[in-house]
Amino acid sequence: MATVIAIANQKGGVGKTTTTANLGAALARRDKRVLLVDMDPQGNLTSAFGLEKRVTHTVADSLLDRNFPLPVLPVENGGVKKLDVVPASVPLASAEAALMNKLGRELRLRDHLLQVDSRYDFILIDTPPSLGLLTINGLVAATQVVIPTEARFFSLQGLQMLEESIQEILYLNPRLKVLGIVLSKLDRRLREERQVSEYLRERWSGTVFDVEVGTNSKILEAGSAGTSVFQYSGADKAVDIYTTLAEEVIRRVQA
Repeated sequence: MATVIAIANQKGGVGKTTTTANLGAALARRDKRVLLVDMDPQGNLTSAFGLEKRVTHTVADSLLDRNFPLPVLPVENGGVKKLDVVPASVPLASAEAALMNKLGRELRLRDHLLQVDSRYDFILIDTPPSLGLLTINGLVAATQVVIPTEARFFSLQGLQMLEESIQEILYLNPRLKVLGIVLSKLDRRLREERQVSEYLRERWSGTVFDVEVGTNSKILEAGSAGTSVFQYSGADKAVDIYTTLAEEVIRRVQA
């Protein structure tokens, strides 16, 4: 049975998609079978692997029709054939509205993942920056949550809101636990970011991952080029960071 992890934060621009894409690629390179699910209508995770031109069906088709299997696209990951993506596109936004009239609307993604989880070791769900029905589906389907956050004072509000939301989700999914908080896009040259990162480690203690994802232009360039950092030239430092993050995720899951 796969470990299902939602990558979530109700604040936008904190690195959810980047974390999902590169953590997924790192886990696959650690010989884990990985499925990434794009639940954001912007389809940024789909674009991060250059898949948008290959998309004929998306996760929206499966959410709206219980009998429509999840569309799975294999991803080139440097010869490591253990990484798949369930794509998304803009029509997912209208699908979210249509789901409001469906029975079991919060459980749709969970039920589909139960059909495929025996094929994978890890399933990572990239959620949109809101607590709408798509994010709720991701949190109900998951057993763990990874929370990327910037070390900014405004980002603390997103963390606190997500904590409150998780308490609500426990009604539908009592197994859900926070696996860890990832400091993302961290710039230790800035006093505010140093202070906030220190506060986060004091306030949430061991919940914060040891590894930090610093500001790195190669991470952004890789995403724009439609690939992970593992296939992008000159991204060696980023490769080390996400490899370390994957190792820490595996340790925490197995603990």
